[in-house]
Amino acid sequence: MAALTIGVGLLITKVLETTTIGANDQGVNEELADGRTTFWSDVTDVLSKLSDTPVIVIATAVLVVVFRLVFKRWNESLFLVVAVWSQSIIFLLSTVLAKRDRPEVERLDPAPPTSSFPSGHTSAAVAFYCGVALVLTLHTHRYKILNVLWWLVGLGIPLGIAYSRMYRGMHHLSDVAWGFLLGLVCVAVAAKALLSTRHTTREGVRTTRTAWPP
Repeated sequence: MAALTIGVGLLITKVLETTTIGANDQGVNEELADGRTTFWSDVTDVLSKLSDTPVIVIATAVLVVVFRLVFKRWNESLFLVVAVWSQSIIFLLSTVLAKRDRPEVERLDPAPPTSSFPSGHTSAAVAFYCGVALVLTLHTHRYKILNVLWWLVGLGIPLGIAYSRMYRGMHHLSDVAWGFLLGLVCVAVAAKALLSTRHTTREGVRTTRTAWPP
């Protein structure tokens, strides 16, 4: 995933940036900037902060302890750490090797030292909020209403953050789209490694079953 992310970043910056695809990417930010209002600027400011690095780091640390105490095992805690930090490592590598300029519109936030591709706020939000939703679903799978609620929040917040980062002029559409995909892949891989159980059938054949309901 790291190699693929870096490759896509280089493709965008070295080939597609000056094409119609790059112009359309920029056009999305220009339309959002032209339609800004005080209300939505305030809303997107709050949403964007839900994925600031200190927030994600502290929230992850707290839930690592909570999961360990509540579930009496390390699987859920380790899963969340791996999902969050794996996307962070890939994000940092990509911003160093595929340096993309931020959108050419007025930015509502200070620009961090990292480049525009991919969106770290979006990938971190997916890894954390979807990761938490998955853990909760694992333990409340008999209650469909709760499962729907977990995923409404788990997907809704990252989507809101992705929109906010574009609205505030910090990322292109392609940045947040790839950030979303990056977060999902990290959650899926971490879940496969840490939230799955192995069983041996009567015939002696070992099978792997995901820990959450099919």
